[in-house]
Amino acid sequence: MPTGYISIGSNINKEIHIPSSLAALRDTFGELRVSSIYESEPVGFVGDSFYNLIVAFESELSAKEVAKLLKQIEVDHGRSSQSQKFSARTLDLDLILYGDQIISDGRLQIPRDEIERYAFVLEPLAEIAPNQTHPVSKLSYAALWRNFDKRDSHQTKLDKPAI
Repeated sequence: MPTGYISIGSNINKEIHIPSSLAALRDTFGELRVSSIYESEPVGFVGDSFYNLIVAFESELSAKEVAKLLKQIEVDHGRSSQSQKFSARTLDLDLILYGDQIISDGRLQIPRDEIERYAFVLEPLAEIAPNQTHPVSKLSYAALWRNFDKRDSHQTKLDKPAI
């Protein structure tokens, strides 16, 4: 059974949407492993800060089925299907890894390139899966984080959310 990793982000009513999304994910996938929350400035636009975190889960569903469930949870949390990539959002759920699968199927890209591009994805991933290796680069997430250029990374590690 593959382990999936979901990147979660919110900057609209984040104190409500993050805990609510964790409950929805737990109801959908069962037991979750959860990183700390990282508060970060928005990328690509001016707006309120984001809460970001990573959760891990196990499932026998296909990656495509998981992605469909995540989109429904986003909609249930007020996410518009018209929302832009770099904009404020109630909830953003991205399946960033699914076992060691490499998938390029339209909008479904696994592993997501955000893992190596954004501190708000890589740092919480390195926190909960430090020894796991990236399916393409074969480097551990701890090593990727150690080597990450943190000069433009403006984020603060907060507590782990209660689930």
